[in-house]
Amino acid sequence: MADLARLTEVIEPEAQALGFELVRVKMMPSEARDGGQALQIMAEDPKTGQLVIEQCAALSRRISDRIDTLEEEGEVLIDGAYHLEVSSPGIDRPLTRVKDFTDWAGHEVKISMDKAWDGQRTLRGDLKGIEDGMVTVVDRKAGEISVPREQIHSAQLVLTDALIAATQPLDTSGADEIVETEEKADD
Repeated sequence: MADLARLTEVIEPEAQALGFELVRVKMMPSEARDGGQALQIMAEDPKTGQLVIEQCAALSRRISDRIDTLEEEGEVLIDGAYHLEVSSPGIDRPLTRVKDFTDWAGHEVKISMDKAWDGQRTLRGDLKGIEDGMVTVVDRKAGEISVPREQIHSAQLVLTDALIAATQPLDTSGADEIVETEEKADD
């Protein structure tokens, strides 16, 4: 098992060197049928809240180079085979940092907890925010509930029209270069 705290310690300076903020570092089973693992990195450009393909590629190269250097020096960061996935967090992004719970207050979230809190293990409703380490949600069924952030296993924004309207537009650079052609029917 990989030490996520150590991986974050290695990866975060690489993201910061490119002007990005690290959103999440996660090890998960690979979707490839090789039985390996995937090291998933989510980061964002604070100016846009996203990464475009070129930014993902630049961060991926930096992370790969840094991990390779540490492994050549004898430090094993990840046991076994793995592949690296670098991405933008997307519109229905995970909420992992304190600032996420503040920045996205007023939007619908889905929260899963490590164990039941106040009779609830999952919450879905409007995020009110975070104060003194307590995340408050107006749950659809249970009403207003505050849970300790450290009890949250995962939290994610729910894709809604309000969220789409509030999200900065995706980078459309290069879109004006797309040329559409008509296909000719076979005679």
